[in-house]
Amino acid sequence: MSKTIYANGDYSGESNEGSIVKVEVSGQSYDASRSINGSEQILKANETDFEKADLEGSISDEETDDMIFGSSEVAKHFIVKMEGKPGVDPSLVLKLSQEIDGQIDTFSNEEANTNEVSLCYGVASEAEILNLGVSNLPITVSLLASRDVVEIVDRYDVECVPQNSRNDKVGYITNGNQDDKICVRSLTVPKKMNQPIYVYYQLENFYQNHRRYVKSRSDQQLKSKNKFDDTGSCDPEDKVNGKPIVPCGLIAWSLFNDTYSFSTNKGNKSLVVNKKGIAWKSDRDHKFGKDVFPSNFQSGPLIGGGNLTNVSLSEQEDLIVWMRTAALPTFRKLYGKIEADLVAGEVINVTLENNYNTYSFDGKKKLVLSTTSWIGGKNDFLGIAYLTVGGLCFFLALAFMIVYLVKPRQLGDPTYLSWNRNPGGN
Repeated sequence: MSKTIYANGDYSGESNEGSIVKVEVSGQSYDASRSINGSEQILKANETDFEKADLEGSISDEETDDMIFGSSEVAKHFIVKMEGKPGVDPSLVLKLSQEIDGQIDTFSNEEANTNEVSLCYGVASEAEILNLGVSNLPITVSLLASRDVVEIVDRYDVECVPQNSRNDKVGYITNGNQDDKICVRSLTVPKKMNQPIYVYYQLENFYQNHRRYVKSRSDQQLKSKNKFDDTGSCDPEDKVNGKPIVPCGLIAWSLFNDTYSFSTNKGNKSLVVNKKGIAWKSDRDHKFGKDVFPSNFQSGPLIGGGNLTNVSLSEQEDLIVWMRTAALPTFRKLYGKIEADLVAGEVINVTLENNYNTYSFDGKKKLVLSTTSWIGGKNDFLGIAYLTVGGLCFFLALAFMIVYLVKPRQLGDPTYLSWNRNPGGN
């Protein structure tokens, strides 16, 4: 059924071409509203646009019988503004027709297929849950590849303190006597470890993400020798005896300085640790200058950590790795790589220097030897998490589907729909 309202007030009558109301101005007709499967189309208008309208003619009371506005005031206001106005641009008429504050019910005789609508919503919800579960399973399989990673973890911060010093660990670590810092540990290889074998140090309860700690550095100083005195953000480790410290700041000052050397029980063969290529290439090339050398570093009254050799900062990869701060209080940083295979049952002798002070803040130190898979290092947590979420979603999808098939949701009575309660539009 269609209705056409002309600007001069004439009315074209009704036809069965579809549920469309048209407004015709200057010989051109424009759809004012449309109805989909008999549903009501909501149109809005505001007072400002009404005052801009220059339509000529009016709509009779008979024409407004089939219009159901949000309120009687809005309908009355619309009719008043439509009367006695000169003609306007048809595009403005179309805009106004789309902004009427209310509803125009064209009373289509077609019934809405509520079964299809309800079924569509139900299947979509179950499909989404099922899709989420299935998508997690291949991710789980790939992450479970980390189970092939062989990892050896050894905590040594307590065992490497002499028995007579364990009641005063801070005093032991700060006494300056290097001879009693030497510690020998033995590690047994549980499974064959193929090269390269990555050597990490792991620190716990160390908050590198503290705001003041993270800001205590000078990126400009690290990149260029011309900025050697740019130490404004490095306080309190900015200068010593009035001279700038290079590199300045708390991050560099607290450089990790435990050392490790490895050998095997087979002929006391030494395992060389390669410390080249352990830092990000982008950091070496763009963040640490080749013409920047250490100056006045660790020469103050309080020594924080390790010292640096007299080579450019871009070559000091231990420093570069350390300067990339960790987001969590428990973190690992790469110390080097062992480029040799280790067989199962082989014993590795580790000679380490326990120099780094974690005792002041109840921190922990661990040595980690690990291989990698095609997806990276060992991480059981992610694999278990994805497997749990995927399995749960898959189970819920099946449960909802069974419930829907066994006891489907009862549909509403379509006779209560407005177009069925008043099919004639009266």
